[in-house]
Amino acid sequence: MKTDKAFFDTNIVLYLLSENTRKADRAEAVIALGGVISVQILNEFSSVASRKLKMSYAEIRDTLSIIRTVCQIQAVTINIHERGLDIAERYGYALYDSMVISAALESGCSLLYSEDMQHGQKIDAQLTITDPFLE
Repeated sequence: MKTDKAFFDTNIVLYLLSENTRKADRAEAVIALGGVISVQILNEFSSVASRKLKMSYAEIRDTLSIIRTVCQIQAVTINIHERGLDIAERYGYALYDSMVISAALESGCSLLYSEDMQHGQKIDAQLTITDPFLE
């Protein structure tokens, strides 16, 4: 929905660099609408880009600079950490996924785009997890 504020999981941002053109195009389309990522997403992207994609730090910085022009950045705070622990306990998500969910909630987002979490699940009556690659 156009009025929904979106948060992007790391996998969505990484698909911008994918050789799978369908997924790369879809990731670009949803990110181009704007949204939020957290510092955690920046860190996870950098780690994968360096280790798996063998990008230089200059290339990583350049890519993240572009992403930061489109996305707002949510700092990781102690409140996000504490809420993330609650989410992990209540919903059974892995700890880092729970921190992503918590940051999305803290940012006031109503959509969390992720390929790795349960599509359609509603968190705290505010946030709906959405896999943008499902037909």
